[in-house]
Amino acid sequence: MEDHKKKILIRIGSLRHGGAEKVLVTFLKNLPKDKYEIDLLLNLYSGKYLTDVPGWVNVMYLNRGEMITTNRPKDIPKKIYRVVYQQLLKKYPKILYKRKLKNKVYDIEFAAIHGFMDEVLNSPLKSSKKLMWIHNDLTEVSGYTAEKIRHFFRYDKVMVISEKIEQTFLELAKTETEKQKIVRIYNPLDTTEILAKSEAGSPKSEDLQPVFISVGTVFPQKGFDRLLEVHKRLLDEGFQHKVLIVGDGYDFENVKKLKTELGVDKTATMLGFTDNPYPYFKAADFYILSSRYEGFPTVLFEAITLKKNIIATDVSGVAEMLENGKLGLITENSEDGIYHGMKQALTNPEHFKTYQDNLQHYEMPFDLKNSVDKIMEIIDNL
Repeated sequence: MEDHKKKILIRIGSLRHGGAEKVLVTFLKNLPKDKYEIDLLLNLYSGKYLTDVPGWVNVMYLNRGEMITTNRPKDIPKKIYRVVYQQLLKKYPKILYKRKLKNKVYDIEFAAIHGFMDEVLNSPLKSSKKLMWIHNDLTEVSGYTAEKIRHFFRYDKVMVISEKIEQTFLELAKTETEKQKIVRIYNPLDTTEILAKSEAGSPKSEDLQPVFISVGTVFPQKGFDRLLEVHKRLLDEGFQHKVLIVGDGYDFENVKKLKTELGVDKTATMLGFTDNPYPYFKAADFYILSSRYEGFPTVLFEAITLKKNIIATDVSGVAEMLENGKLGLITENSEDGIYHGMKQALTNPEHFKTYQDNLQHYEMPFDLKNSVDKIMEIIDNL
């Protein structure tokens, strides 16, 4: 039976706390272990999801240790070494495949995020099928011109996670064959686990002020700077409330500094990374998505699962997930948009009652098993 297992190489940067990383690990956890032989190759052996990878998946790495997000003099040599080493293996993939991968022949090479487009396309294995998983609206990502996005058609299959991303690719496709390479799949998400974790010692709010929570990796895409600017603006207008940001990332210190500069340290909290954000979700009054761009923000499905009052900027995936505003308030994708959304919540909270009524009767448009089965079907047919 061993010989019939498909051999798969999966590439991703690390297993830090991002949506794409979480989705990949959820997928792996729900695969039958006797069906595939999987090597998961990380650029950096790091991240909270490492411990969740099933034991039968062979985890490999180019470097190990935590991600270096600062430029402290003592960290610079290690940072340079990692970058140079990874760039070298990207430029000369034969070295990687010969030494690290020991000349193993794979049936499928799978880029779990768009940033690994070139690594997989430049593989010396010409016989392997190439699979791509895109989690972001690339039209909003710096450097991704229409011409560059078209490079993804070199893959045998491209999995996308929202209607908007699917539409982008279908418009750029020049042939029917290219169109058939694009397949939309909802992210595998374990709603049972989310509900169970939310019950784990829910933190009680100490005061009666409304609390807005936002969860995500702290980098510019997520717009936490905009959220804090709006928070300050509303406080100055006399609207008492609190903001809680849960997550970590390379922009953490910058956003924290902005929080101090705005003078909102007493009302805005940056919790950093936590293994279980769901009790904080549950205790908050509103979930706010302040992102500048997204693909299909998984965190909104978590907010929907926990029946939260939702305010979200109009980025890719939001209209689709919130059913064009039936399940939450969609605002303009700007600081003003966030301001008007939060002000609405503070001045007219009863406006959210309709969303709550709709959320109570809402059924997810997918389940975990369907998503995993659909991805397996793609893998089996490649």
